[in-house]
Amino acid sequence: MLVLAVDTATPAVTAGLVELEQAATAPQVRTLASRVTVDARAHNEVLTPQILACLEETGRARTDIAAVVVGIGPGPFTGLRVGMATAAAFGDALGLPVHGVCSLDAIAAEAWPEVPAGSESSNGSSAAELLVVTDARRREVYWARYRRGGRVEGPGVCKPADLDSGDATAIAGSPSHVDFFDLPVLPVETPSPAGLVRCAAPDLLTRATPQSLVPLYLRRPDAVERSYQAVR
Repeated sequence: MLVLAVDTATPAVTAGLVELEQAATAPQVRTLASRVTVDARAHNEVLTPQILACLEETGRARTDIAAVVVGIGPGPFTGLRVGMATAAAFGDALGLPVHGVCSLDAIAAEAWPEVPAGSESSNGSSAAELLVVTDARRREVYWARYRRGGRVEGPGVCKPADLDSGDATAIAGSPSHVDFFDLPVLPVETPSPAGLVRCAAPDLLTRATPQSLVPLYLRRPDAVERSYQAVR
């Protein structure tokens, strides 16, 4: 199954083509082509050209795509809606299912295999726990916690100083914010096409009907409509 994966929940504009197939033990995910542009103001300009570049690199046509996966945040309002609107447009034009996944989950899916095994948490437990943080602007972070590869808390948004690392044994995500925490840093900064597809793999392989795309903003947009009184 050829899957188009896109994410604009972070300053990185990400697009990729991923091959997904069922295997005896676990779904097999292989990235065929990917493009990443780190520019928080370029989401609208570069996402579609990146998708087309991935198709050209692999020699595939749009009609070869079987499904679309898109990160639904949490993320800033303007950037996040670009990725979701683009994914929805591709799905509508080609008659494809569009699956939304939490962008923090995609980072965790990519980083989890690198979480140090056997690390001891503060309560003496040997269970590894991963903390994922991304830039929420306003000097805040979006965050979520993971244990055994699954999300156990979050997503949420707060200032780094207000986020207790708790029992986390490693951290991944925004390079500008991971150093606020005294934890081993894993080299996964943004959602990857493979991570996005791994999160959606169970639904993709069973041909499940995707849920409606609902963005995870977690707070109101910066821009608000002004109200004006009539001038007499």
